[in-house]
Amino acid sequence: MFLNNAIASYFFEGYLPKLFAFDLPSPLLATAEAENAPIVLSSVLLSLVVIYLASKIGSEIAKRLDFPPVLGELVAGVLVGISALHLIIFPDSGLLVSDSLIMSGIQLLNHLSPEVLSQVFASQSEVISVIAELGVIVLLFEIGLESNLRDLKEVGIQAVVAACVGVAVPFAAGTVGLMMIFHVAAIPAIFAGAALTATSIGITSKVLSELGRLKSTEGQIIVGAAVIDDVLGIIVLAVVASLAKTGEIDVLNVVYLIVSATAFLVGAILLGGFFNKSFTAIVSKLETRGNIVIPAFIFAFFMAFIGNAIHLEAILGAFAAGLVLDESDARNELDELIKPIADLIVPVFFVTVGARADLTVLNPANPDNRAGLLIAIFLVLVAIAGKLVTGWAVFGIPNINRVAIGVGMIPRGEVGLVFAGIGSASGVLSKPLEVSIIIMVILTTFLAPPFLRLAFGQTKDS
Repeated sequence: MFLNNAIASYFFEGYLPKLFAFDLPSPLLATAEAENAPIVLSSVLLSLVVIYLASKIGSEIAKRLDFPPVLGELVAGVLVGISALHLIIFPDSGLLVSDSLIMSGIQLLNHLSPEVLSQVFASQSEVISVIAELGVIVLLFEIGLESNLRDLKEVGIQAVVAACVGVAVPFAAGTVGLMMIFHVAAIPAIFAGAALTATSIGITSKVLSELGRLKSTEGQIIVGAAVIDDVLGIIVLAVVASLAKTGEIDVLNVVYLIVSATAFLVGAILLGGFFNKSFTAIVSKLETRGNIVIPAFIFAFFMAFIGNAIHLEAILGAFAAGLVLDESDARNELDELIKPIADLIVPVFFVTVGARADLTVLNPANPDNRAGLLIAIFLVLVAIAGKLVTGWAVFGIPNINRVAIGVGMIPRGEVGLVFAGIGSASGVLSKPLEVSIIIMVILTTFLAPPFLRLAFGQTKDS
C-alpha cells in the first residue's frame, strides 16, 4: 500500500504536471494533497471505466446501424456527460462537484469533506483532460500516416483545386455569415469557419470502397482532395488556435502563423528522406520489444513539442510526423502497431468532446436558445453547400460525376471533432457555438454515406 501511495503521489504531484506543463483551464494536479493521491487515482480509474464502456457500446451500436463508429463514441459521450447522465463532467462546465455521480460515489466511499472532494474533482478532471490531449495527438499522428503523399501526386491538380475550393468557400461563408448575420465576435467566428473546412477521409474512403468506386476518377479526386483538406485544415487550425490564445487579431501575427505553419509542414515533408533513413537505421539496430513503435512515438511527440514550442499546435507536429513516416520502409508494420495504442487512447478524446457538449443550450422551448439553434442550422447548410461546390471546381474531365465529388467531401467526422475539441479546450467558443459545431459534425457525417450512394446511383444492397 505504501508503494502504491508513493507511486500515485509521484505520478499526480511530481511527474505529470512537469511533463505536461501547458496552460489548462482547471487547477493544476499539484493542488491535490499527497494523502489524497490514491483517491484521485481511484476516481480517474472509475472515469476511464465509464469512458471505455461508453465508447465501446456507442461504437458497436453505430457500426450495426451502418454509421461511423466514431460518431457512436461521440453520442455516447453526450449521454454520459453534461447533457444527460452527469457521469463525466468537468469543472469548467458550470456544474458543481456534487452534480458528478462519480464524485458522489467517491465521497460516499471515502467520507471526504467538500473541500477535499473539490480538490479530487479538479485533479481527476485534469488527468482525463491530459489523456484526451494525448489522444488527439495520437489521432493526428495516425491520420498523417494514412495520408499517402504518393496518392496525392497521382491525382494532381484536380484534387488540389477541389481541396482549395472546399476549404476556402465554407471557411469564408461560415466566418462572414456568423459575423454579419449572428454578430459573433471575430475569433470565435473564424474558429467555427475553420471547423467547416475539414473532410473525413476515413469515412468517405470506407463508403467509396463499399461501392467499388475508390479507384474511380471521382474516388481518386475525392480521396486526394480530402487528404489536402486535412493538410490545409490542420494549418488553419494551428493558426486560429494560436489566435485564440492571444485573444486578438494581429495581421502580422496571422501572417507569421500561416507562414510558419506552412513552412513547418513543408519543411518536415522535404526533410522526410533524411528522417526516414535515420528512423530505418535506428529501428534496424534495436532488438527489444517496441523497436519500431517507440522510436516512432519519440519522433511524433518531439515534432508535437516543436509545433507547440513555436506557438503553433502540438497536433500540427504530430500530423507532420505521420506524413513523414508514411514514406518509411516500416510504414505498414507501424500502422498495425499504432492501431491498438490509438484504440486505447483516442476514444478518451471523442467521449470527452461529447461529454463537454451541453445540448440543452439548443432546446427550442427556451427562447434564449433559439439563436443558438439558428446558428446550428446555418452551419449545417454552409457545411453541405460549401463542399458541394467542389464538384464544379473540377475542370478538364468530361462526363465526371460532380455531385458525387461534392457529396464525398461533406462528412467532417473525426477531423471536425478535433476542431470542436480544441476550440472547447481553448475557451474561445461559447456553449451554443461549440454545440452547433458538434451538431454540424454529426449531421454531415450521418448524411454523407447514404447521399454518396445516391449520387453514384447505388443503394446499400446493390
